[in-house]
Amino acid sequence: MSTLENLSCPIDLAPLQRRERSLICQHGHTYDLAKTGYVNLLPVQNKRSKDPGDSKEMVAARHAFLKQQHYFPIVQAILSTWPQGHLRSGVRVLDAGCGEGYYLSEIGRILADWHVDIERMGLDISKWAITAASKADKNVSWLVASNASLPMPEQRFDAVICLFGFPVFTEFSRVLSDDGVLLLVESGANHLIELRKILYPSIHEYKPTFAAGLVDFELLSEQSETFSFELDSQAQIQQLLSMTPHIHKASYEGREAVALLNTITLTADIKLRWYRKKIRDVNNV
Repeated sequence: MSTLENLSCPIDLAPLQRRERSLICQHGHTYDLAKTGYVNLLPVQNKRSKDPGDSKEMVAARHAFLKQQHYFPIVQAILSTWPQGHLRSGVRVLDAGCGEGYYLSEIGRILADWHVDIERMGLDISKWAITAASKADKNVSWLVASNASLPMPEQRFDAVICLFGFPVFTEFSRVLSDDGVLLLVESGANHLIELRKILYPSIHEYKPTFAAGLVDFELLSEQSETFSFELDSQAQIQQLLSMTPHIHKASYEGREAVALLNTITLTADIKLRWYRKKIRDVNNV
């Protein structure tokens, strides 16, 4: 169940203690729990806009799309590639940039069927995303916060997963245990290629991210997961479009062309990369 334990004050990094429906640090900074159980640990001074992250409309579109289980193969791929020995009862997992919580909730549901009990925490900068997540799954600790400054102490988690998000590797390394693992899930070259060919006059060349590796991590495994799915209504197509950056990047003509579709078969092309945290040699620091 949700615990909201072992967190840090985002203002002064002091430990937060639970007092009824609030988290309070020793300097008196107080963070009240929302009615749905999440806590907002994103101070006003750390916001780059009045309402950062995905909008209420984008979150609603993503929720409507994902609950149809078109992306369930990604959940299966995450569990099947999880490094051996790192998925067992008691493991502490952070979903950094969790959105409305689909992947973290599905992982928990499947592991419960396997009788594997893990601690799950989901974090996102969008209050609308965390509000939706906290309504849907009461067994996860949900936070409004930023990957740029994770409100938790060092070595808080055994695994950090970041799906289609904005990774901050120094922070991920800091909050991971010495034996901790990191998962990055990103789009591949042909992800939604059929839709992109309609939206854009030309397709940019695909450039792999972090091809040179990560300073704080060593690569354990890399896998591509490709599958197809069909959307059979304009409503479903718009739900998918609204949850992607293409809704803002595509031209008016491209979006109008998509608006004429009633069905489309799409390719999902996903890259999964698991990393292990590097242990620094303090004698060489």
